[in-house]
Amino acid sequence: MKFLAMTLIPYAPDPVTGIQPSTTERIRSVVDNAVLVEELGFDGYGVGERHERPFLSSSPPVILSHIAAQTSKIRLFTAVTTLSLLDPVRAFEDYSTLDHLSGGRLELMIGKGNGTAQAELFHVTTEDQWERNRESYELFRRLWREDKVTWSGQFRPSLNEAETWPRPLQNPIRVWHGSATSEASVELAAKWGDPLFSANVTNPIEPYAALVSYYRERWAHYGRDPKDALVGAGSAGYYAAKDSQDAIATYRPIFEARKAAFIRQGMPLVFHSLEDAIERSSALIGSPQQIIEKVHRYHDQMGHEVLNINSDSAGLTKAQHRASLELFQSDIAPALRRDIPSRPFLPAVA
Repeated sequence: MKFLAMTLIPYAPDPVTGIQPSTTERIRSVVDNAVLVEELGFDGYGVGERHERPFLSSSPPVILSHIAAQTSKIRLFTAVTTLSLLDPVRAFEDYSTLDHLSGGRLELMIGKGNGTAQAELFHVTTEDQWERNRESYELFRRLWREDKVTWSGQFRPSLNEAETWPRPLQNPIRVWHGSATSEASVELAAKWGDPLFSANVTNPIEPYAALVSYYRERWAHYGRDPKDALVGAGSAGYYAAKDSQDAIATYRPIFEARKAAFIRQGMPLVFHSLEDAIERSSALIGSPQQIIEKVHRYHDQMGHEVLNINSDSAGLTKAQHRASLELFQSDIAPALRRDIPSRPFLPAVA
């Protein structure tokens, strides 16, 4: 199994201290965290894309470029690139440039994104968002592969023998499709023979596992070998300690702060207590052995080879944050790497 740390860069007061860092401090902490997870032996680091409160992740190519300059081995993920909102030509230019700056360490993950505010910013509607995502991706993949592209579609001006620069370092690049609740992303991934990454965050496992199963069905429908299907999955939170009671006690104020934020925003509560979340959600809270067993239970239903853990440190001291990540690499990752085979990521280009 391979392991990623990802963030959407939420921006809010610390759930324990109540102190809110400056925007500068919060963004710089993302780069520092990426450097840390490379040092500790993670396989990848991901930065999401959101264009609304409370997130500071509106420009992942810029942040990932800075991370590329501070790291040398770790794969750099977009999580996700919201192609339903973006001009695919401009997205290609940004990410082709980043591909060179990172030495070919870029792993793209695309999706339609979500949220009313960002849809209004880009004039995207619930009726056209999935078609925009499909169209943008199909143009994007041609731009990445072809030196000159002639194309016409519904949502952007047509192209006639258009050249885009710089040409990418990796050709082709692996593109993951982020999947949360809809079969549309799953269908697009299966159609083009691309890997799927299940969000696996908000709900119990059943709807996510159903979408992964559907992906494998559609993969076979398109005549592909089942063993070639590649799946990744997220998790709803992470904190490990040698003793499970210590892990739960440390994480409880973080959970309660998130629960209170959901209530203030009028969002439905899926998990009503931390114990409920540990039992029914994908949150990885507890001792190393408990976390290993839970990942295995999820893997039995999803068959994923790549696991993302939430690497945000809100509510934790720097020492707690580092110790928990170190414990993952010393006591959790070796067992999962041994038990769950996974295909290698490409190495950085020298």
